Amino acid sequence: MIHISQYDQNKMELAKPVYDGKRRILLAAGRTIHPVYLEKLKELKISTLIVEDMESTGITLEEMVDMPTWMDAIEIVRDVYENVASNKPIPLVAIQKMVSKLVAEVKQRRIILLFPTSSLPIELFPYAHAVNVTLLSLQVARHLQYNELQLHDLAIGCLLHDIGKAHGRESEKHCEAGFSILRKMREISLLSAHIAYQHHETMDGKGYPRGIRGEEFLEFAQICAVTNLFENFISVQHMPPHEAIERIMALSGSAYLPSIIEAFVRKVPAYPPGTKLLLHNGEEAIVTQITTHMQRPVVRIFSTDKEISLADNPTIVVKGLAHSV
Repeated sequence: MIHISQYDQNKMELAKPVYDGKRRILLAAGRTIHPVYLEKLKELKISTLIVEDMESTGITLEEMVDMPTWMDAIEIVRDVYENVASNKPIPLVAIQKMVSKLVAEVKQRRIILLFPTSSLPIELFPYAHAVNVTLLSLQVARHLQYNELQLHDLAIGCLLHDIGKAHGRESEKHCEAGFSILRKMREISLLSAHIAYQHHETMDGKGYPRGIRGEEFLEFAQICAVTNLFENFISVQHMPPHEAIERIMALSGSAYLPSIIEAFVRKVPAYPPGTKLLLHNGEEAIVTQITTHMQRPVVRIFSTDKEISLADNPTIVVKGLAHSV
């Protein structure tokens, strides 16, 4: 995954297709991007591309979420928002079916890599954000050994956690608006509704809309809160995943339960495959896969073309990202 400013037409081709706001393929995988099209992507506010080049040869993204499923989920969330905005019934059956698909998607993978929201046109950002928060939350909940019903309720709440924004409510108002919408639906559990209500709260009482404290802040909502924060860090602030994870770890015990932060750190990779790293010895490397440790991946050293597991070599320290040093 690269920022669009790093794209080099002479060295790179798309590894994944690029879509427009209506889910049509703008550019197919396996092709280069003409400068005219590159400018068009920038106009659509697409800032992340998934590419292949000589340095990434042999790297696969097998753990990446199924793209058709991801796009279908985004479409359903958009339909929900549009229906709420126009006071039409929410397509509950479609939501329930999609939640089952997302739970199955997470269950079949040891880890899950997400398509960033910034790989889509800006008009799809809110819906892609909701889907990514849901997938991340399900990963955390699996580590916490949630059962099928709990996973389902969590996913519903996460998928619709920002539904209050469908009425144009921003800031603190969208949490209360979302809770008001969801609590009226008998098919949606009150627990799911509280995820929308509490996803901006913190245990220390510094959150909103109610400034609740301690046990009042439900575990389900805490999971959504943590993954929502992480997704905003990487997609809105364009923060590298490892830096976003460090920021979240600093909130353990004050804003969120340590058990949730620990589960998050154990299930979300700090350096996705394709990330270029600078090691403490001055060597540059590229992440090829994640095996036993989310924060210590397998890397290929550029100078020797040798692959090593950082988990098996604790003395090798990551100094930073290669392109940022």
